[in-house]
Amino acid sequence: MFDLAIIGAGPAGASAALFAAKAGKNVVFFDHDKSITSKAWVENHYGVEGIKGPDLLNTGQKQAVEHGAQLVKTEVSSMEQTDSGYSIKTNEGKFEAQHILFATGMSTKLAEAFELNVVDGTEPRVAKIIQTNEEGRTEKPGVWAAGTVAGVSVHTIITAGDGARVAVNIISELNGKRYVDHDILK
Repeated sequence: MFDLAIIGAGPAGASAALFAAKAGKNVVFFDHDKSITSKAWVENHYGVEGIKGPDLLNTGQKQAVEHGAQLVKTEVSSMEQTDSGYSIKTNEGKFEAQHILFATGMSTKLAEAFELNVVDGTEPRVAKIIQTNEEGRTEKPGVWAAGTVAGVSVHTIITAGDGARVAVNIISELNGKRYVDHDILK
């Protein structure tokens, strides 16, 4: 069983996968290769020179995998609550996880099918978002949302930061104490 399953491998999802995997959590994240970042040219991502969106996506996903996250290139078709967490169904099989993080960009389709509370979007061109509290939690236990689908701006730096923020909250809950990740120069 995975500690965390992340639906989406764009800036929010890959950032969350990176933080959780680096914290020693057993993480799987799913990429259906439809991220809006895949069509972007990015010049406003702090610390990164102008970069093609696909290159930014590949770099973020690679970082998460290098820290132990498992990237599955498939679309999540459905999920259901189980006694120990959640079962996620894909064309690649079933995956069991204690926590789920929706990082599905501008799409709430899967969240609606899973009967999460979805409300009108707050950002331009974002029709609907998943309703969360200030920590990124939805109304279902162990189900979270981050990035554009949770109501933050579509800018890659903002969604990546939100994915990391929510991941820290999930890691903290799993650890039973507040988690901080801070490396120092060697």
